[in-house]
Amino acid sequence: MTIHPELNLCASTKAIQTETPEVKIMKTNLTILIVTLITLMVVGNSSAQTSPISSSKSTLNGDTPFVAEPIILETPTATLYGTLELPQTRSRVPVVLIIAGSGPTDRDGNSPQFPGPNNSLKLLAQALAARGIASVRYDKRAVGETGKAMLLALEKTKSVPREEDLSFETYIDDAVRWGKQLGADRRFSRLTVLGHSEGSLIGMVAAQRMGAHAFVSVAGAGRPVQQVIMEQVKPQFSPELLKKTEEILEQIAAGKTVADVPSELNLFLRPSVQPYMISWLRYDPAKEITKLRIPVLIVQGTTDLQTRLADARGLADGNRTAKLLLIDGMNHVLKTVINDPASQVTSYSDPKLPVAPELVSAICSFVNTDQASRRGRLTNISGLD
Repeated sequence: MTIHPELNLCASTKAIQTETPEVKIMKTNLTILIVTLITLMVVGNSSAQTSPISSSKSTLNGDTPFVAEPIILETPTATLYGTLELPQTRSRVPVVLIIAGSGPTDRDGNSPQFPGPNNSLKLLAQALAARGIASVRYDKRAVGETGKAMLLALEKTKSVPREEDLSFETYIDDAVRWGKQLGADRRFSRLTVLGHSEGSLIGMVAAQRMGAHAFVSVAGAGRPVQQVIMEQVKPQFSPELLKKTEEILEQIAAGKTVADVPSELNLFLRPSVQPYMISWLRYDPAKEITKLRIPVLIVQGTTDLQTRLADARGLADGNRTAKLLLIDGMNHVLKTVINDPASQVTSYSDPKLPVAPELVSAICSFVNTDQASRRGRLTNISGLD
């Protein structure tokens, strides 16, 4: 099963007749949320972008040479596959654990929801390595190389995964295991967790449990996911269906399942997926950010059509020692793009467009700066209030 951005999610709801760039972005936002809920049930179908790698050496712009190596994490229920970008130096180096966003987004920041790769996380990792900072990024369960391996394992045992067994905590536990593995690696001097989009929430919870030295949120939501869902379905749903959606989400947020779900909402609120939703809605980013007692950097682009500036400010308000960085012109896939829907859509599938240089500089400075000097209130390079 593959869900496409063009899918008419609710045939009986208010139709959107014109497929403008604005509509494509809006519908894709909702689709990514929905795919998050079912991605573990469609192992292998969301693995279009990432392929296994072998070690390779690179140098960017005459900076520190680095090598890309495959790296794996063994867990009791699956083997996760990733990429280690390692600067070539005899000294110990800081390492960043990069956690990708929602749905079928792979380790490189790519998703089969779009016609081509953008390589946002891969480009970010390479830029960090060229400046002496190692990183690990990985394919989540059911995604990329990890998803293919899980599919093979299921076929061998003739097992069938159950949606009812899915849990948001699994993503958190995986991130914690990655962090502890890196923390025990003598090649690394300091561990920073970086979460992008949904990976921000996973990362801020995991960072508390793994003993990370610092945390970076990039384009992370500052509100519970039910609020994000309601905001994104509002333009597409009729008033009646919108009210029903809100009522069901309120029950799920209270830890209760709902048996009677309108057929139009079965795609992402059917009873079998509600246990996963319950586990997800336990975590409020605005509350989790307050629990971090380590340096925190919150980054948000001003042309991001998926995450609002208010989300970043909300996270910053929750952690008074955090640094808030607003990058003028950076969009959700970390590229410098004007606030034009057509340009936005193109950027989601353009691997030649570099990540915003201000993002790379800010992360490098944050990672390399002494812990005490990192604790600032606000860094704002865009001139916004």
